[in-house]
Amino acid sequence: MSQVTLKDIASILGVSVTTVSKALKDYPDISSETKHAVKLLADKLNYKPNIHAVTLRSNQSKTIGVILPKVDHQFFAETINGIISEANIHGYQVIVLFSDESMTTEEKQVDLLLEKRVDGILMSLANETNRYDHLHKVVKNHVPLVLFDKITRQVNCSKVIIDDEKAAYKAVEHLVKTGCRKIALFGGPKFPSNYNSRLKGYRKALEDHGIPPDDSLVYICHDLSIAEGRENAEKLLKAHPDTDGIFCITDHIALGAISYLNDANIAIPDDVSIIGFSNWLVTPYIKPHLSTVDQPSVQIGKESASLLIDEIDRKNKKQPIEFFEIKLQTHLILRETTR
Repeated sequence: MSQVTLKDIASILGVSVTTVSKALKDYPDISSETKHAVKLLADKLNYKPNIHAVTLRSNQSKTIGVILPKVDHQFFAETINGIISEANIHGYQVIVLFSDESMTTEEKQVDLLLEKRVDGILMSLANETNRYDHLHKVVKNHVPLVLFDKITRQVNCSKVIIDDEKAAYKAVEHLVKTGCRKIALFGGPKFPSNYNSRLKGYRKALEDHGIPPDDSLVYICHDLSIAEGRENAEKLLKAHPDTDGIFCITDHIALGAISYLNDANIAIPDDVSIIGFSNWLVTPYIKPHLSTVDQPSVQIGKESASLLIDEIDRKNKKQPIEFFEIKLQTHLILRETTR
């Protein structure tokens, strides 16, 4: 069965297409009786507006595209909640896609969203992303773009982040102040920028407290997984048995490290203190409970969506668009894995 159109409804009721369209939009110059008849028939025939036609007429789809790196991460689940809640307030629908940390997939998804004529795009970059032609394409097409969490500064657009360097600094400083002197970092890949910022914060905290950074204590976790945390903890403690602190750039990595230390009967935090990053929902329940850096994930989503929608509105009103970088604050949550 073909989709019911305004013309079909108008033909059945013996009125014009314009009358049907106005009735469905509650125009005041259409009588209440006509509105009732039109809406009743539209409902009975399961009429749905032709979104493509609406988009062409208004030059707006009232749709936002979101590209995230992971589908199974609490941080991004909460960020999506923040994005959708803000989008709903302003009457926008949200299309959510996942790159699975692949730059190739991310590039294809950008093309898909541009083909769908979304009004704007929100993105957190894949770990693989080290070229930005697809992002420049969004900007050149005059589609508002906001990057959040995992970003690049090589693209001229608004960004919403936490102060990763400061957050890492505070985490490592806490380890130092509680007596740790040989502190390892379980870090992330070179791209995107937030993992480098956490590395900088780690190094600066050590230097500021008179501890020379040691590259042999830096272990890169490419998948940011629990398994990598466990593997690297085993490598670290065999190579450096006098290690007394580990800063992990994600809670997943920290959980793996805790798993190894527990199995190896290395006391936490008496022998080795561990601090993670993100405040994953399981961190208060594992043994011992994980100290971590709490990120305002829902607020990041709301701020990102709010910035994007403001840029869309300004574009539609032909007003100048100013780009912003918003840095949200984090705080330490201290539990049983640190002294």
